[in-house]
Amino acid sequence: MSDTQPRRRRRRPAVSCTLCRRRKIRCNRETPCSNCTRSRSSVCEYETLPVSPHRSRESERDEASSTTTSTTVPVLEMESMRNRVTLLEKEVENSLRRMIRSAPQRPSTADTPVSSIETAESRIGGTFYIHHGNPALGQSPNIHRSLTHKKRMYGQSHWMNMSVVMVKDIAEMIDGHARDPSTQEFSEKVFSGMHKCKRIARLVKSQREPPWPCPPTPELPPKNIADDLVDCYLRTCESVYRILHIPSFKRSYEAIWVTDNEIDSTFLVQLKLVLAIAAAVYNNNFTLRPSAMRWVHEAETFLANPHLKHRLNIQYIQIYCLQLLARQSAAVGEDMVFISTGNLIRSAMFLGLHRDPAHLPARTIFANEMHRRLWNTIIELCLQASIYGGCPPLLSQDDFDTQPAGNFDDDQLGSNEAIARPETCLTQSSVSIILRKTFPARLAITRFLNNFTSTGSYEETLQLDSDLRTGYKTLRDDLRAFDPSNGNLPSDFQIRVLDTIMNRYLCGVHTPFFVPALTDTKYAYSRKAVFDTALKMWYATFPVSEDIGVSPSNGTTTPMRDDFQRMVTCGHGFMRSATMQSIMMIAVEMRTQLQEDDGLFPTPLRRDLLAIIKEAVSWSIWCMEAGETNVKGHVFVCLMRAYTQGLAKGLGKGELARMLVEASHDALQRGMELLERMIQNEVPEQDQAGLGSLSLDDLTPEMLADWQSIVSHVVRVCLSRRANIL
Repeated sequence: MSDTQPRRRRRRPAVSCTLCRRRKIRCNRETPCSNCTRSRSSVCEYETLPVSPHRSRESERDEASSTTTSTTVPVLEMESMRNRVTLLEKEVENSLRRMIRSAPQRPSTADTPVSSIETAESRIGGTFYIHHGNPALGQSPNIHRSLTHKKRMYGQSHWMNMSVVMVKDIAEMIDGHARDPSTQEFSEKVFSGMHKCKRIARLVKSQREPPWPCPPTPELPPKNIADDLVDCYLRTCESVYRILHIPSFKRSYEAIWVTDNEIDSTFLVQLKLVLAIAAAVYNNNFTLRPSAMRWVHEAETFLANPHLKHRLNIQYIQIYCLQLLARQSAAVGEDMVFISTGNLIRSAMFLGLHRDPAHLPARTIFANEMHRRLWNTIIELCLQASIYGGCPPLLSQDDFDTQPAGNFDDDQLGSNEAIARPETCLTQSSVSIILRKTFPARLAITRFLNNFTSTGSYEETLQLDSDLRTGYKTLRDDLRAFDPSNGNLPSDFQIRVLDTIMNRYLCGVHTPFFVPALTDTKYAYSRKAVFDTALKMWYATFPVSEDIGVSPSNGTTTPMRDDFQRMVTCGHGFMRSATMQSIMMIAVEMRTQLQEDDGLFPTPLRRDLLAIIKEAVSWSIWCMEAGETNVKGHVFVCLMRAYTQGLAKGLGKGELARMLVEASHDALQRGMELLERMIQNEVPEQDQAGLGSLSLDDLTPEMLADWQSIVSHVVRVCLSRRANIL
């Protein structure tokens, strides 16, 4: 349109009140209009509502196109109602504002609603805070997501996360028995005995700990013992977690004994870590534990050197991997290994191990294969530390592209023309290659269990279960496909380790739904899966379901244990926690079956399950004879055995509580005997003065107070002597 052309005015709809239309005069369309105001007319009616000046042109067009209402509404009355509603809304809003300003300020609970945290407290176990699912993240509030105990948070994969829920009723019965005046005195002896055992354990551990810092020394055990330890390591851990190049390591090891030259400090640290790992499977009672702990502390001092740049290489990564395994074997801060794996994986990435050698400058086959082997071990240690510690893996498939190692024997890597052997031929790397194939499925399960943003839905649980079972079937087929004519078959130790690892993840993915499955048939598959995998993990440790023997202190001898049984008895970490979790799940399943029985006569216990619980009691004694200072594990399995036996006999709640307290008393008495034996063997005689030989029946509150002061004094003396050494 040209600028000179006049603009057309939009015609406004001819809307007039009844009076103006009848008199045929112009209406200003107000409410009331000016004509009605001058004529003092009480009613100003419109057939169509007037258009307010502030309304848009679109609204005017809509109102113009609307049909004329058949019934007229008094506009003045309607406007009055609108004003009253507006006034009331403003009054309500002002009242709410005054209430909010006058209310006391409270801390925000939007992030952690109080209703999502359940407190479980008992004198025998302490205080636990159970965190339920957050519906805002799509999680079910009936599922336990994590557990806080002693300022530490454990995710769903940690065995303690479910144990508190499952034994809650046992703890409540014991606490109730302690509050009963007629039985309070006997119950208090149990709690006092627990306190005394803890004090003795602190004394023993303070004596075992070497001074810090602990610089590496050239001292080594005699050659015959060192040879046996090196063989133990190579046939156990190294056969699953590839870290060393065995021919190179053996050459350096033999050179130590034939030359008088000064030993390279880096290789010496590496060798001592190998000896420390093997010490846990050297004999039944872990007689080399003090030496193993010292070797671990020496390696920790070596790694703590702030001048790291000049030594950051492949050998440093090997030492770090060995250090993590040795800490779990010798129980040196084994529950903190998850923290150290973060440093390991970042150091490896700093060296480029997370990138496949195909994307790096050309190197020898030896360098490329050691690169891939070490990265495979690093991510495996990271995943197992996450499951063991109940923490997120902090690793994803997008963080690396390093391929699995080739199927080479170590002696092949000396030639650049070496060709990988077929998959049906067993090599020194075959087991680690097979395990690596299941890594994606196991990583997904770990993230599902321990990432706080995971929905934790049952549908995803079933999908993860299906994926892992598919990988498990492939793993079994690969192990069975080895041709005996081309090489040896996998060892019994390797097969049992792989079986325990796979079943630990299968059990873990269903564990969150195990407790709901005890009352809700919708999760019945999870209940069956947890129980089946728990049995498999136990039978991987003790393949024959029969009595595994009694303690040598009872006058008889135990059968010779194999490498895997020694690993889960003398050592700590992933494998031992899997065995402990299997016991707990089996005991809870037995308890539930007895509680579900609605017959007239008590149901007899399954002999195979009862045999496992009896074996578990013997196994817990083995652990303490091998140097375990925490008596709670032994008390726990004894309580589970007494509880299932009491339910099978149909005992009432009062009798069952008394039976549990007596079982705790007997277990603590047995544990105290083993701890006092440790004191006699490991604590110098001058530091044992005043400890005496006490039993739980002799304890009184006054004696307990004296006992605490005596032990505190002994601990201070030990620590001061260690400080003087420094």
